[in-house]
Amino acid sequence: MLNFIKLLIILCLMLTLAATALLAQTPTETPPLPGKAPSLTVPQIREMTLPNGLKVVVVPRRDIPLVTVSLLVKTGASYEDDKKAGVANMTAELLTKGTEFRTATDIASQIEFLGGSIESGANWNSSGVTVNVMSDTLGKALSIMSDVVIRPAFPAKEIALLKKQTVDGLNVSLKQPGTVLSYVASRYSFDEHTTVGTPQTVQRILRNDILEFHREQYQPDNSVLIFTGDISEKQAFGFARLFFSSWQKIEVGKEIIADIVDATNLSGLSMPDKKPPTINRMLVVDLPNSGQAAVGYTKRFYEGRIICGEENCESSEIYYPANVLNSVLGGGYSSRLNQEIRLKRGLSYGAGSGFDWRGFDTNFSARTQTKNESAAEVADLIKIEIEKLINDSVLDVELVPRKAVVTGGFGLGLQTNEGLAARLRDIYLFNLNPDELNSYLNNVNKVTDMDIKAFATANLSGGDVIIVGDSKLFMADLKKRFPNQKIETIKASDLDLNSATLRKR
Repeated sequence: MLNFIKLLIILCLMLTLAATALLAQTPTETPPLPGKAPSLTVPQIREMTLPNGLKVVVVPRRDIPLVTVSLLVKTGASYEDDKKAGVANMTAELLTKGTEFRTATDIASQIEFLGGSIESGANWNSSGVTVNVMSDTLGKALSIMSDVVIRPAFPAKEIALLKKQTVDGLNVSLKQPGTVLSYVASRYSFDEHTTVGTPQTVQRILRNDILEFHREQYQPDNSVLIFTGDISEKQAFGFARLFFSSWQKIEVGKEIIADIVDATNLSGLSMPDKKPPTINRMLVVDLPNSGQAAVGYTKRFYEGRIICGEENCESSEIYYPANVLNSVLGGGYSSRLNQEIRLKRGLSYGAGSGFDWRGFDTNFSARTQTKNESAAEVADLIKIEIEKLINDSVLDVELVPRKAVVTGGFGLGLQTNEGLAARLRDIYLFNLNPDELNSYLNNVNKVTDMDIKAFATANLSGGDVIIVGDSKLFMADLKKRFPNQKIETIKASDLDLNSATLRKR
C-alpha cells in the first residue's frame, strides 16, 4: 500500500510538471476585438403641442404592457437663489407629498394599488416627475400625476419634515470624505452650489420660496410630456389633452430661457497656444480620524452638451470624443483608472471618472477613495493617466472595446421604457433633433484616437487636485511626490461650503 501511495504521488508530480511545461510553451493570446456593432433604430417619435404650450412626445412599444410617462421641466437648481440652494430639489420632492385633492398617503396608496410607481426630483439642469404603470391602469395613474404637477399643496408639515430629513442627512454625510470632496469641488472647481444645498441653505428655505419656484418654473411651455411603452399615438395625445390641457401658463414677468452663456471664442478641440500644467491647484481638506481619504481631479471647461445656431441646436464637437475618452479613462471596471488603482495595486474598491454636462459648459471629475496613507500615490496615478491621454495615442486594441462599452451601454439603456424616456429627456432638454438617437452609435464609432488626444489636450490640463482625509498620514508623501506644487490646506472644521473662499470668516 505504501509503495502504491508513493507511485501515485510521483505520477501526480509528473502530470503537474508536464502541464506546467505545456503552458509555458503556449504563447499568450491577445483577446479578439469585439465584432461589428449591431445597428440600432429607435421607433418613430411622434410629437404634438397642446394650446397651452406643453409639448407631448410619444414612442410606442407594444411588446410589453407597461408604460412610462415622464414630465420634463426644463429648469432645475441652476435657477435657484444661491443662498437658498436646494429649493428646486425640495419643490420636486414635495410634489408627491400632497395636492389640493390628495394627501401624501392617498398618493402613495393609490399608486401602489395600481401596481405602479411615481418619482420626482431635480438636478442642475431640470426637474420632473415620472410614472411607471401597467398600460390598462394608465388613465388612473395620469390623474394622480397631473394632480401632483398642476395642483401641489406643499403642506407646511411636509415641508418641515423634508427640511429636517434633508438637514439631518447632510449633517451625517458631510462627515464622510467623499461627500465633502463633492461639495468642495462644486465651490472650488465648478463655481456652483450643489443641487441638494447645505444645512444652512436648506434651513433658510420658506414655503413661499417653494411656491414661487413652482409657479415660475413649472409652466406648460417650459415642459415636455414623454410617453414610452404600450400606448398608441392617439391614446397618448388623448390622455395629454384630458389631464394636462387645464395646466395654464402663468405670466411671471420674466422669460424662461435656457441656462446659456456666451460661447463665442471658447475652446473646443483647438490646441492651446501654451500647454498648461496638468495640475493648476492642489487643495487638502484635513479631516482628522477619517477612515479613508477621497482623492479627486476636477476641472470645469467652457464648452458643453450643445452648440446652437439661429434655428436649432446640435451636439457639440466635444460631446462624443469626451464620452469615448471617459470610457477609456474611468468609465467602468476595465477602464485605466480602475485597472491601475484597484486591480494592479489594490489601493481602492473602485476608481472612475465622469462628465456632468450643462448646455454650454461641463464639469469633469476623476475620483476614488483609498487609505489615507496611499492618498498621495493615488493622486499621482490619476495625474499620470490624464497625462497619458494628452501625450499618447489610444491604440485600437483598447479603443475599439472601449467604444463598444459606450455603444453597448447606450443600446442597453434603450431596451426599457424608462431608459428610452431618459434619453428622450436629454434630447428635449437641450433642444436637439430626436434623430440624434439613431445616429448615436455611428457618432461614437467615428471617434478616433486623434479626436481623444485633441480633446484631452484642449480640456483636461489645468485641473484641480482635491484630497479630503487625515492629512498627517499623507502630507509628507504628497509634498515628496509634488515638490513644485503649492498645496493649500483647510481644516474640515473651518470649511464654509456656502462661501466661494470655502473658509469661515
